[in-house]
Amino acid sequence: MNEEDVITVVIPVYNVQEYVPRCIESVIKQTYKNLEIILVDDGSTDTSGYICDEYAKQDERIKVIHKKNGGLSDARNVAIDIAKGKYITFIDSDDYVEVDYIAYLYELIKRNECQISICAHFTENEQQKRVDFGNGYEEKSMGKEEAISRMLCEQGFTVSACAKMYELTLFQNIRYPFGKLCEDNGTTYKLLEKSEKIYYGNSPKYIYSKRTGSIMNSKFSKKKMDLIELTDQMAKELMPKMPNLKDAIIKRQIHSRFSVLRQIVFSKEKDEKQIAKQLRKDVLKNFGTQFFKNTKLDKRDKLAFISLWVGLWCYKINWKMYLKMKG
Repeated sequence: MNEEDVITVVIPVYNVQEYVPRCIESVIKQTYKNLEIILVDDGSTDTSGYICDEYAKQDERIKVIHKKNGGLSDARNVAIDIAKGKYITFIDSDDYVEVDYIAYLYELIKRNECQISICAHFTENEQQKRVDFGNGYEEKSMGKEEAISRMLCEQGFTVSACAKMYELTLFQNIRYPFGKLCEDNGTTYKLLEKSEKIYYGNSPKYIYSKRTGSIMNSKFSKKKMDLIELTDQMAKELMPKMPNLKDAIIKRQIHSRFSVLRQIVFSKEKDEKQIAKQLRKDVLKNFGTQFFKNTKLDKRDKLAFISLWVGLWCYKINWKMYLKMKG
């Protein structure tokens, strides 16, 4: 394979000493060798920063940045600012990739002359049980509107920055929103919107690790309301430009509220109960008419809405049953 193009791999690192060796090793063993590997130690208080430094001693392609904790967005942005590659990809430090992850995404870009390539991914729980998120979806070349629609509806891929390779020039004037959780909701659609051609490959080359202590699986905090804020901002920008995506955009707005509600209905905190009541009112008032005419909402969405209409107690019971069914 022609390896004349340098590809930058960005791995933000924060208190993941148990997982980061697996992640780094999956990158240094890539079949595509012409890599710039940037490890951003975002103020770790465990041995994660030391581990990064030890790997840098073994592999000259690795650069380590130690910085004050600023969050995932800040860590990625620092790396983007110094990246030297023609293309860039992001890997979360508790995840890992197949040995041909880089080669696969790069080949998709070169063969299809596109600016972004996307691969399918596995989700893997702590018992190492895998689910292929791309199962049933065909490889496809897409324009920006189709790619955004599929992202919003999670058809083979998600809004995540990961499991994608980008032409670095796309990040001119685009950065991840500082201090926000669910930061990908404020950025990925902008990158897709700047691209004339995107290619999706259905081979799962990225492994998302679902662990108890991760950001999205941790206990609810008010910061997780960032998901709704960023999703609504995305909707505000996309709706006038891509009116054909109205149903998909609204589906995403509804899902952001369901996602936050799902995290707080089991809480015993009085303040969080109040947030849940406000969110329920928001969904019923502002999106109620959408549920039975929106072509993108599926049966699960509609059942969730009906249970929410009955009451938060019913919504909670139905989620318990759903999660138990999923195992």
